[in-house]
Amino acid sequence: MATAGKVIKCRAAVAWEAGKPLSIEEVEVAPPQAMEVRVKILYTALCHTDVYFWEAKGQTPVFPRILGHEAGGIVESVGEGVTELVPGDHVLPVFTGECKECAHCKSEESNLCDLLRINVDRGVMIGDGQSRFTIDGKPIFHFVGTSTFSEYTVIHVGCLAKINPEAPLDKVCVLSCGISTGLGATLNVAKPKKGSTVAIFGLGAVGLAAMEGAKMAGASRIIGVDLNPAKYEQAKKFGCTEFVNPNDHTKPVQEVLVEMTNGGVDSAVECTGNINAMISAFECVSDGWGVAVLVGVPHKDDVFKTQPMNFLSEKTLKGTFFGNYKPRTDLPEVVEMYMRKELDLEKFITHSVPFSQINTAFDLMLKGEGLRCVMRMEE
Repeated sequence: MATAGKVIKCRAAVAWEAGKPLSIEEVEVAPPQAMEVRVKILYTALCHTDVYFWEAKGQTPVFPRILGHEAGGIVESVGEGVTELVPGDHVLPVFTGECKECAHCKSEESNLCDLLRINVDRGVMIGDGQSRFTIDGKPIFHFVGTSTFSEYTVIHVGCLAKINPEAPLDKVCVLSCGISTGLGATLNVAKPKKGSTVAIFGLGAVGLAAMEGAKMAGASRIIGVDLNPAKYEQAKKFGCTEFVNPNDHTKPVQEVLVEMTNGGVDSAVECTGNINAMISAFECVSDGWGVAVLVGVPHKDDVFKTQPMNFLSEKTLKGTFFGNYKPRTDLPEVVEMYMRKELDLEKFITHSVPFSQINTAFDLMLKGEGLRCVMRMEE
């Protein structure tokens, strides 16, 4: 492309300080360096993680910063050493990566790349420790290696999944974070059998994606657990057959679930990050074969407490990161699941706004309205 090797000036939504509305600014985006790719973002969605780091209540505040990590785009140019992507390729950026060289990448079990696993505090590129974004020569920090709230962004090649160019980017962009995380937690980690009983804790976008996975696996009973009773109606579209609100019961919710299922559910997926929900998810699974999977990110000081007898009675507790998907190897196949109509993404996308209205997307999420709001870069 004519812009290769040159600085590109474009619009980006900049977070200047914690909790303040984002500001649409003209930024300079430097060309990609070795093993980097400059991507033209066409669609980007808002994920709760963006809001979390924008609020910066429990994290290291890194500002000014360009947030955003759930997106779809097209390769504009590539840096030295990049061989697997060329300009024009369709890609999904991912907040974690796959270098394909480290012990984790070479293992069939792990997706926790040593080089490129998520780093929420780093605001610069891994190669030279510099930012590729500037405004009037002053650096603007990156976010989780993606920074998709910009018309152009620079990303390490290991954090880009090359996908089918026929796939609509305004739909599959939501696979680059939350939906894949929930879906994979069920399909790749809990692995419920056909006809089994599954409990899903937390019915936000990630929990509903985990629920969709249970439905795809053929679970016969899918029990949604949430403190908001209004979530049940929406959850029915994702396969929810029963709903439990812990506030409606005097006894712990794990006891309620064990009674409802005559001994415990076959698998449980926890998508809230609340430590008590995590413990409940583990304690509600059946003896002998029950599996609980933790997806939600807890407070850093939380401690998981349970009786060791729960393990001796052959319950299993697992954790997952990004649904155990390797970004470059596995994500293209998740896109194909959508293309084959095995996976419905439309029902996750409840709002769509032009990029200039990005603060509307933040307002919707702060009010808890809808699941995913997709922003289109073209006005």
